[in-house]
Amino acid sequence: MNSVDELIQSLSPELIQHLKRAVELGKFLDGSVVDSKQKELMLEAILRYEAEYLSESERTGYIDSSRKASGVLGNLIKTRKINYD
Repeated sequence: MNSVDELIQSLSPELIQHLKRAVELGKFLDGSVVDSKQKELMLEAILRYEAEYLSESERTGYIDSSRKASGVLGNLIKTRKINYD
C-alpha cells in the first residue's frame, strides 16, 4: 500500500467495528491497551472510511436535527425564548 487512501479502501465493515470497539473500550480484542496515538489513528480511519462508504445518517456522531428532543432528553433540554433587547 502506497497511501492512506489505499489503506482506507482496504478496510472492511467488520474491521471498522473492531476498531470502534477498541476505541470505546480502550483495549484490543486480545486485551492489550490502546495508546493515545493508536486511538487517534483508529478514529481517523473510522471517520474517513465512514465518509467514503456510508451515508451521512449512518456515520459516527450523526445527529438528526430534524427530530425534536423527547423523553428524558426532552425534559433536560428546555426551550425558552430569550429577549436580547
